[in-house]
Amino acid sequence: MSVKIIQERLDSYQPKSQQEEEFALKEILQEIALAGLSRTDFFKYAAFQGGTALRILYSLDRFSEDLDFIGTKAEPGFRWSDYLQNLETEFMAYGIEVKAEDRSQLSDETVKKAFLKDQSFGKIMTLNHWGKSGRIGSIRIKFEIDTNPPAGSRSETKYLDFPFATAVIVQDPPSLFAGKSHALLCRSYVKGRDWYDFLWYVSRKTPINFEFLFKACEQQGPWAGQSFNRDKAWYLSEMDKKIRAIDWSDAKKDVARFLRQASLSTLDLWSLEFFLDRLKKMEGYL
Repeated sequence: MSVKIIQERLDSYQPKSQQEEEFALKEILQEIALAGLSRTDFFKYAAFQGGTALRILYSLDRFSEDLDFIGTKAEPGFRWSDYLQNLETEFMAYGIEVKAEDRSQLSDETVKKAFLKDQSFGKIMTLNHWGKSGRIGSIRIKFEIDTNPPAGSRSETKYLDFPFATAVIVQDPPSLFAGKSHALLCRSYVKGRDWYDFLWYVSRKTPINFEFLFKACEQQGPWAGQSFNRDKAWYLSEMDKKIRAIDWSDAKKDVARFLRQASLSTLDLWSLEFFLDRLKKMEGYL
């Protein structure tokens, strides 16, 4: 019965290519992992964040790769090993064999990492695309948690229906947008997925949790440790500079593989003028 539930879930995606099928499989693993974490005390200490949170809990129309979390307070002693055994057991209940690897003890970095790798899908699932032209590879999911979070983040409770009804603590949309804005302003390279998410937030007139954004800027990035006045005008000015410096053709290439075939035409609009227009729209509601 468990395998049947997973197969029905996969079929509901109606993937049109190997890439879409692979992302659907990965998303199924992500949801099972979230459900498994919800059976533990994990969400007493952390909130879900990032693009995958936006995809799974707020219906962003692009696929995402990793499961990112933020601690509710500083937890330098956090170890993923406290939860990985529970996750392996959760997956086994669905006939899925995963191998867990805890990287959180390998360094003193504040962002603690772990990985789950699965190679059993090809044995238990009926796949329509993946493996037809070659060997079925493994699916790997990366987990990250910020154990020294900036102050000001806010969260809310959202609910998953698959693989069973469960509650997940997640950053609220203004805090998620603040985290994404920090990445847009501070990342040393261009990631088209960030700008795709930016458009999603702006289309919904999502406000920004500026307290969280500015605390994050003080903690990490080109403004770390600097003391100066930051406000909405500062944010809009710095975003304007970023938008003008980007090669939008390269940005489109990064995000294209995370979109369904039917959504690729939305990238035709990507240009300097389009993003400046979206930034102008933000001025009207921030």
